[in-house]
Amino acid sequence: MAKKITTPFLHDPRVRVERTGRFKLKRHRTDIDTPLVKKDLKELLEKDREVISDLQDVLYAAADRSVLLIFQAMDAAGKDSCIRHVMSGVNPQGVQVHSFKAPSTLERSHDFLWRHHAAIPPKGFIGIHNRSHYEEVLVTRVHPELLVGQKLPGIRKVKDIDGKFWKQRYASIRAFEEHLARNGTLIMKFFLYMSRDQQKRRFLERIDDPDKNWKFSANDVKERAYWKDYMAAYEDAIRETAAPHAPWFIIPADDQWESRALVGRLLREQLQALGLKHPKLESDALGALKVAKAALLKERR
Repeated sequence: MAKKITTPFLHDPRVRVERTGRFKLKRHRTDIDTPLVKKDLKELLEKDREVISDLQDVLYAAADRSVLLIFQAMDAAGKDSCIRHVMSGVNPQGVQVHSFKAPSTLERSHDFLWRHHAAIPPKGFIGIHNRSHYEEVLVTRVHPELLVGQKLPGIRKVKDIDGKFWKQRYASIRAFEEHLARNGTLIMKFFLYMSRDQQKRRFLERIDDPDKNWKFSANDVKERAYWKDYMAAYEDAIRETAAPHAPWFIIPADDQWESRALVGRLLREQLQALGLKHPKLESDALGALKVAKAALLKERR
Protein backbone atom coordinates (compact mmCIF):
# COMPACT_ATOMS: atom_id res chain seq x y z
CA MET A 1 0.00 0.00 0.00
CA ALA A 2 1.34 3.43 -0.96
CA LYS A 3 2.27 5.70 1.90
CA LYS A 4 -0.23 8.49 2.52
CA ILE A 5 1.49 11.87 2.47
CA THR A 6 0.05 14.49 4.80
CA THR A 7 1.01 18.09 4.06
CA PRO A 8 -0.17 20.48 6.78
CA PHE A 9 2.94 22.63 6.30
CA LEU A 10 1.72 23.53 2.80
CA HIS A 11 -1.19 25.42 4.34
CA ASP A 12 0.47 27.22 7.23
CA PRO A 13 -1.36 30.58 7.42
CA ARG A 14 1.79 32.29 8.69
CA VAL A 15 3.42 31.87 5.29
CA ARG A 16 1.22 34.47 3.58
CA VAL A 17 1.56 38.13 4.61
CA GLU A 18 -0.93 40.47 2.95
CA ARG A 19 -1.39 43.35 5.37
CA THR A 20 0.90 46.23 6.20
CA GLY A 21 1.55 46.64 9.89
CA ARG A 22 3.09 44.56 12.64
CA PHE A 23 5.15 42.05 10.69
CA LYS A 24 8.00 40.41 12.63
CA LEU A 25 10.46 37.96 11.08
CA LYS A 26 11.12 36.35 14.46
CA ARG A 27 7.59 34.94 14.36
CA HIS A 28 8.51 32.91 11.29
CA ARG A 29 10.65 29.79 11.02
CA THR A 30 13.51 29.04 8.69
CA ASP A 31 12.70 25.32 8.77
CA ILE A 32 9.54 23.22 8.60
CA ASP A 33 8.39 20.67 11.15
CA THR A 34 7.48 17.81 8.81
CA PRO A 35 8.26 14.07 8.71
CA LEU A 36 8.44 14.18 4.91
CA VAL A 37 11.73 13.18 3.32
CA LYS A 38 13.25 14.31 0.03
CA LYS A 39 11.47 11.60 -1.98
CA ASP A 40 8.06 12.67 -0.62
CA LEU A 41 8.73 16.35 -1.30
CA LYS A 42 9.90 15.65 -4.85
CA GLU A 43 6.72 13.64 -5.46
CA LEU A 44 4.55 16.51 -4.19
CA LEU A 45 6.37 19.02 -6.38
CA GLU A 46 6.12 16.80 -9.45
CA LYS A 47 2.33 16.60 -9.11
CA ASP A 48 2.04 20.35 -8.65
CA ARG A 49 4.32 20.98 -11.64
CA GLU A 50 1.97 19.03 -13.88
CA VAL A 51 -0.94 21.23 -12.81
CA ILE A 52 1.15 24.40 -13.18
CA SER A 53 2.13 23.37 -16.70
CA ASP A 54 -1.50 22.78 -17.71
CA LEU A 55 -2.59 26.10 -16.20
CA GLN A 56 0.23 27.93 -17.93
CA ASP A 57 -1.02 26.65 -21.28
CA VAL A 58 -4.45 28.14 -20.53
CA LEU A 59 -2.88 31.40 -19.32
CA TYR A 60 -0.92 31.68 -22.57
CA ALA A 61 -3.94 30.85 -24.73
CA ALA A 62 -6.31 33.25 -22.96
CA ALA A 63 -3.73 36.07 -22.86
CA ASP A 64 -5.85 38.22 -20.55
CA ARG A 65 -3.77 37.93 -17.37
CA SER A 66 -0.08 37.79 -16.50
CA VAL A 67 1.84 36.44 -13.52
CA LEU A 68 4.81 38.07 -11.80
CA LEU A 69 6.88 35.95 -9.43
CA ILE A 70 9.41 37.86 -7.33
CA PHE A 71 12.18 35.99 -5.51
CA GLN A 72 14.23 37.67 -2.78
CA ALA A 73 16.68 36.05 -0.38
CA MET A 74 20.09 36.23 1.19
CA ASP A 75 22.99 34.66 -0.72
CA ALA A 76 22.89 30.83 -0.89
CA ALA A 77 19.22 30.59 0.11
CA GLY A 78 18.44 28.67 -3.08
CA LYS A 79 16.58 31.13 -5.32
CA ASP A 80 18.06 29.82 -8.57
CA SER A 81 17.45 26.16 -7.79
CA CYS A 82 13.94 26.87 -6.51
CA ILE A 83 13.04 28.63 -9.75
CA ARG A 84 14.60 25.83 -11.79
CA HIS A 85 12.83 23.00 -10.00
CA VAL A 86 9.41 24.64 -9.70
CA MET A 87 9.30 25.92 -13.28
CA SER A 88 11.00 23.02 -15.06
CA GLY A 89 7.73 21.66 -16.42
CA VAL A 90 6.38 24.82 -18.02
CA ASN A 91 6.62 25.85 -21.66
CA PRO A 92 9.60 28.24 -21.90
CA GLN A 93 7.82 30.06 -24.72
CA GLY A 94 5.48 31.58 -22.14
CA VAL A 95 8.03 32.44 -19.44
CA GLN A 96 10.37 35.39 -19.05
CA VAL A 97 13.17 35.38 -16.47
CA HIS A 98 15.08 38.48 -15.39
CA SER A 99 17.99 38.42 -12.95
CA PHE A 100 18.69 41.94 -11.74
CA LYS A 101 22.24 42.93 -10.89
CA ALA A 102 23.62 46.34 -9.95
CA PRO A 103 22.01 49.00 -12.18
CA SER A 104 23.90 50.20 -15.24
CA THR A 105 24.71 53.81 -16.02
CA LEU A 106 21.64 54.00 -18.26
CA GLU A 107 19.42 52.45 -15.57
CA ARG A 108 20.72 54.84 -12.92
CA SER A 109 19.77 57.76 -15.16
CA HIS A 110 16.09 56.76 -14.76
CA ASP A 111 13.92 56.32 -11.67
CA PHE A 112 14.54 53.15 -9.65
CA LEU A 113 11.44 51.38 -10.99
CA TRP A 114 12.14 52.04 -14.67
CA ARG A 115 14.08 48.88 -15.50
CA HIS A 116 11.68 46.71 -13.52
CA HIS A 117 8.59 48.11 -15.22
CA ALA A 118 10.21 47.37 -18.57
CA ALA A 119 10.56 43.72 -17.48
CA ILE A 120 6.93 43.17 -16.46
CA PRO A 121 5.53 40.13 -18.32
CA PRO A 122 2.97 40.74 -21.08
CA LYS A 123 -0.48 39.19 -20.82
CA GLY A 124 -0.37 35.43 -21.17
CA PHE A 125 3.14 35.17 -19.71
CA ILE A 126 4.73 34.24 -16.40
CA GLY A 127 7.52 36.62 -15.46
CA ILE A 128 10.17 35.69 -12.92
CA HIS A 129 12.29 38.36 -11.26
CA ASN A 130 15.30 36.85 -9.55
CA ARG A 131 15.92 39.80 -7.24
CA SER A 132 13.81 42.80 -8.08
CA HIS A 133 12.89 46.41 -7.35
CA TYR A 134 13.10 45.44 -3.67
CA GLU A 135 16.88 45.61 -3.89
CA GLU A 136 16.34 49.39 -3.84
CA VAL A 137 15.00 49.17 -0.27
CA LEU A 138 17.27 46.32 0.83
CA VAL A 139 20.83 46.70 -0.45
CA THR A 140 20.51 50.49 -0.49
CA ARG A 141 19.09 50.42 3.03
CA VAL A 142 22.13 48.50 4.27
CA HIS A 143 24.52 50.51 2.07
CA PRO A 144 22.90 53.95 1.74
CA GLU A 145 26.07 55.34 0.18
CA LEU A 146 24.91 53.68 -3.06
CA LEU A 147 22.06 56.17 -3.26
CA VAL A 148 24.39 59.15 -3.42
CA GLY A 149 25.43 58.08 -6.91
CA GLN A 150 21.83 57.99 -8.16
CA LYS A 151 21.63 61.78 -8.41
CA LEU A 152 18.40 62.00 -6.47
CA PRO A 153 16.91 65.40 -5.61
CA GLY A 154 18.08 66.54 -2.18
CA ILE A 155 20.42 63.53 -1.70
CA ARG A 156 24.04 64.66 -1.83
CA LYS A 157 25.38 62.74 1.14
CA VAL A 158 24.31 59.82 3.30
CA LYS A 159 22.97 61.97 6.11
CA ASP A 160 20.41 63.41 3.66
CA ILE A 161 18.70 60.00 3.57
CA ASP A 162 16.10 60.00 6.33
CA GLY A 163 12.98 58.08 7.34
CA LYS A 164 10.82 60.18 5.02
CA PHE A 165 12.92 59.05 2.06
CA TRP A 166 12.27 55.36 2.80
CA LYS A 167 8.56 55.98 3.38
CA GLN A 168 8.37 57.56 -0.07
CA ARG A 169 10.17 54.60 -1.66
CA TYR A 170 7.78 52.14 -0.05
CA ALA A 171 4.86 54.28 -1.26
CA SER A 172 6.25 54.19 -4.80
CA ILE A 173 6.50 50.39 -4.65
CA ARG A 174 2.96 50.04 -3.31
CA ALA A 175 1.61 52.28 -6.07
CA PHE A 176 3.60 50.40 -8.73
CA GLU A 177 2.30 47.01 -7.62
CA GLU A 178 -1.27 48.25 -7.25
CA HIS A 179 -1.10 49.57 -10.81
CA LEU A 180 0.10 46.18 -12.08
CA ALA A 181 -2.63 44.31 -10.20
CA ARG A 182 -5.35 46.63 -11.55
CA ASN A 183 -4.14 45.84 -15.04
CA GLY A 184 -4.32 42.08 -14.69
CA THR A 185 -1.02 40.97 -13.19
CA LEU A 186 -1.04 38.34 -10.44
CA ILE A 187 1.82 39.23 -8.10
CA MET A 188 3.51 36.72 -5.77
CA LYS A 189 6.53 37.83 -3.74
CA PHE A 190 8.64 35.08 -2.18
CA PHE A 191 11.18 35.68 0.57
CA LEU A 192 13.27 32.53 1.00
CA TYR A 193 14.00 32.80 4.71
CA MET A 194 17.22 30.99 5.63
CA SER A 195 19.04 30.96 8.97
CA ARG A 196 22.50 32.45 9.34
CA ASP A 197 23.88 29.06 10.41
CA GLN A 198 22.53 27.43 7.29
CA GLN A 199 24.10 30.10 5.10
CA LYS A 200 27.46 29.39 6.75
CA ARG A 201 27.12 25.66 5.98
CA ARG A 202 26.29 26.36 2.34
CA PHE A 203 29.17 28.82 1.96
CA LEU A 204 31.60 26.23 3.35
CA GLU A 205 30.19 23.62 0.99
CA ARG A 206 30.78 25.93 -1.95
CA ILE A 207 34.36 26.53 -0.83
CA ASP A 208 35.12 22.85 -0.21
CA ASP A 209 33.49 21.45 -3.36
CA PRO A 210 35.52 22.28 -6.52
CA ASP A 211 32.38 21.93 -8.64
CA LYS A 212 30.71 24.66 -6.58
CA ASN A 213 33.64 27.06 -6.23
CA TRP A 214 32.25 29.21 -9.02
CA LYS A 215 29.17 29.98 -6.92
CA PHE A 216 31.20 31.61 -4.16
CA SER A 217 32.47 35.18 -4.00
CA ALA A 218 34.65 36.68 -1.28
CA ASN A 219 32.12 39.52 -1.18
CA ASP A 220 29.52 37.02 0.10
CA VAL A 221 31.35 36.85 3.42
CA LYS A 222 31.61 40.64 3.59
CA GLU A 223 27.85 41.00 3.12
CA ARG A 224 27.23 38.29 5.70
CA ALA A 225 28.64 40.66 8.31
CA TYR A 226 25.56 42.85 7.72
CA TRP A 227 23.10 40.02 8.46
CA LYS A 228 21.16 41.88 11.17
CA ASP A 229 20.93 44.97 8.99
CA TYR A 230 19.56 42.93 6.11
CA MET A 231 17.00 41.21 8.33
CA ALA A 232 15.82 44.61 9.57
CA ALA A 233 15.59 45.85 5.98
CA TYR A 234 13.59 42.80 4.91
CA GLU A 235 11.28 43.16 7.88
CA ASP A 236 10.55 46.78 7.04
CA ALA A 237 10.11 46.11 3.32
CA ILE A 238 7.66 43.27 3.91
CA ARG A 239 5.78 45.20 6.59
CA GLU A 240 5.43 48.26 4.35
CA THR A 241 4.51 46.58 1.06
CA ALA A 242 2.39 43.52 1.86
CA ALA A 243 -1.09 43.77 0.34
CA PRO A 244 -3.93 41.42 -0.68
CA HIS A 245 -3.13 42.07 -4.35
CA ALA A 246 0.64 41.75 -3.79
CA PRO A 247 1.23 39.36 -0.88
CA TRP A 248 4.56 38.24 0.50
CA PHE A 249 5.17 34.55 1.13
CA ILE A 250 7.73 33.82 3.85
CA ILE A 251 9.26 30.52 2.72
CA PRO A 252 11.34 28.52 5.23
CA ALA A 253 14.52 27.82 3.26
CA ASP A 254 16.88 25.84 5.50
CA ASP A 255 15.85 22.73 3.55
CA GLN A 256 15.73 23.39 -0.19
CA TRP A 257 13.29 20.62 -1.08
CA GLU A 258 10.86 21.89 1.52
CA SER A 259 11.03 25.41 0.08
CA ARG A 260 10.61 24.11 -3.48
CA ALA A 261 7.56 22.05 -2.54
CA LEU A 262 6.00 25.00 -0.74
CA VAL A 263 6.59 27.46 -3.59
CA GLY A 264 5.23 24.94 -6.08
CA ARG A 265 2.04 24.41 -4.10
CA LEU A 266 1.49 28.13 -3.59
CA LEU A 267 1.92 28.88 -7.28
CA ARG A 268 -0.43 26.06 -8.23
CA GLU A 269 -3.13 27.30 -5.85
CA GLN A 270 -2.85 30.91 -6.97
CA LEU A 271 -3.09 29.94 -10.64
CA GLN A 272 -6.12 27.78 -9.90
CA ALA A 273 -7.75 30.68 -8.06
CA LEU A 274 -7.60 32.79 -11.25
CA GLY A 275 -10.31 30.62 -12.81
CA LEU A 276 -8.45 30.48 -16.12
CA LYS A 277 -10.38 29.27 -19.18
CA HIS A 278 -9.46 28.64 -22.79
CA PRO A 279 -10.73 31.41 -25.06
CA LYS A 280 -14.00 30.79 -26.93
CA LEU A 281 -14.05 31.71 -30.60
CA GLU A 282 -16.64 34.04 -32.09
CA SER A 283 -19.15 32.65 -34.57
CA ASP A 284 -17.18 33.96 -37.56
CA ALA A 285 -14.03 32.21 -36.37
CA LEU A 286 -15.94 28.99 -35.71
CA GLY A 287 -17.33 29.19 -39.23
CA ALA A 288 -13.82 29.57 -40.60
CA LEU A 289 -12.79 26.42 -38.71
CA LYS A 290 -15.59 24.46 -40.36
CA VAL A 291 -14.54 25.69 -43.79
CA ALA A 292 -10.92 24.76 -43.10
CA LYS A 293 -11.93 21.32 -41.85
CA ALA A 294 -14.06 20.67 -44.93
CA ALA A 295 -11.15 21.67 -47.19
CA LEU A 296 -8.78 19.35 -45.40
CA LEU A 297 -11.21 16.41 -45.62
CA LYS A 298 -11.58 16.93 -49.38
CA GLU A 299 -7.87 16.68 -49.99
CA ARG A 300 -6.71 13.69 -51.94
CA ARG A 301 -4.30 11.36 -50.23
